[in-house]
Amino acid sequence: VTITVVSNAEGRYSFPRTKLEPGRYSLRIRAVGYELDGSDPVEVKAQETTQLDLKLRKAKDLAYQLSNGEWFMSVPGTEQQKRILLSQLGCVGCHTLERVVRSRYNATEFKQVLMRMRSYAAGSSVLRPQKLPPGWVTELPGGQQEQMAKDAEYLSTINLSNASAWQYPLKTLSRPKGKGTRVIITEYDLPRPDTMPHDAVVDSEGMVWYGDFGYHFLGKLDPKTGKTVEYPIPEQKPGYPLGSLDVQLDRDGNVWLGLKEQSGVAKFDRKTQKFQTWLFSKDVNERLNMVMPRYHHVDGKVWVGGSQEYRLDVRSGQWEEIDYSRGIPKDSPAAGRSLSAYGVVADSQNNFYGLNHGGEYIVKVDAKTMKVTPYQTPTLRSGPRRGHMDSQDRLWFAEDVANKIGMFDTKTERFQEWTMLSPATQPYDAIVDTNGEAWAGGMWDDRVVRVNAKTGEVTEYLMPRTTNIRRVDVDNSTNPVTFWVGNNLGASIIKLEPLD
Repeated sequence: VTITVVSNAEGRYSFPRTKLEPGRYSLRIRAVGYELDGSDPVEVKAQETTQLDLKLRKAKDLAYQLSNGEWFMSVPGTEQQKRILLSQLGCVGCHTLERVVRSRYNATEFKQVLMRMRSYAAGSSVLRPQKLPPGWVTELPGGQQEQMAKDAEYLSTINLSNASAWQYPLKTLSRPKGKGTRVIITEYDLPRPDTMPHDAVVDSEGMVWYGDFGYHFLGKLDPKTGKTVEYPIPEQKPGYPLGSLDVQLDRDGNVWLGLKEQSGVAKFDRKTQKFQTWLFSKDVNERLNMVMPRYHHVDGKVWVGGSQEYRLDVRSGQWEEIDYSRGIPKDSPAAGRSLSAYGVVADSQNNFYGLNHGGEYIVKVDAKTMKVTPYQTPTLRSGPRRGHMDSQDRLWFAEDVANKIGMFDTKTERFQEWTMLSPATQPYDAIVDTNGEAWAGGMWDDRVVRVNAKTGEVTEYLMPRTTNIRRVDVDNSTNPVTFWVGNNLGASIIKLEPLD
């Protein structure tokens, strides 16, 4: 377990007595541009205050300290060229951008690398790549091959293929300030170093449930003891990539997961500690990432998202595909557009709301008629990604392409948006707490963002180390609230406790 605090404007820091038991501790810092000059162990004694003044020195190699967001800010290129780093390639899904810019591939070699990356499942990491099964990797049409060649050419201009050092200045983000320094961050290392905790969800008893993006396990962390228990998920399609996504709790506190390339969803009954699974098809390659069971007690249906979006009847096991053209006028701006979702949410009537990550729409599907109604976000090409519905049926969501948090009131059909402070946060998910403050985190700059929806005040909290943030959650039973997230590529669960 690692405890982190942040120094204030005067450079002072303090660890609360309640957070550190007496004993011997190692100490490290994160301050871009600086290194700790000496790192002897620290002895903390009972009923005594231990004081340690830190001496810093300039970093010998700044490049090793940059976050993905800082690399994104530093590399030259047009917005169109840089999109390969953001959404099309998705480099940071499996590794940091540092691996890209330190490489020495020329354009021809980079194209081969990009082709190889297409053959890996999303639940891959540097420690454990997973190959997609035969039939999942298709031949690229001519236009996409041409774009891949352009992407490879661009990537070869920002790495070290033509020079021994980068021919552009390295840019850094400012240090935390104000409320961003008033925080305690606790990291719980998970037992397996290659665990990929994509999701972390807190239940009513304070237990944290996490899914593994690369293995077939559902995990439970007790924050009071640090103890973890893992439950193996039954494989539905042997030989296919493993891993789960989108851990969700239903009204009874049971845990649901999307099983990705295993083409199904799973429900874990907390009383019996057994899984029930629904397989889409053994013969069809269907990636099923998201599941929304929160209101399935309304009509017995669960919404499922992935390569396509479906409604699953949990009793009969029947799957019904969403027809996104149903009810859309031919002259609508959304007509003919791809409205597929990379985020599946439901309101209190179990109506479907899809987050159109490839475009700019929040898409409603009426649970009774299956009629489709698209709502265009105020920002074009915003890239709505993942989100949560609050108790007032307001959908809070991340717009990672636009670098904003959005809110859509499903009753008034009105939007609000808030822009991130850092230019490269690209939030993955968003949720609101009971105080009306929205929380988000991005895969890029290792920062958790807190937005006061009434005043517009934005607070950033810097994570202690590289943190591949995906799904986020808030525990409203504490005061102030507690923010939880998994470090998807860091094998840890993170608890953030704001002091204000």
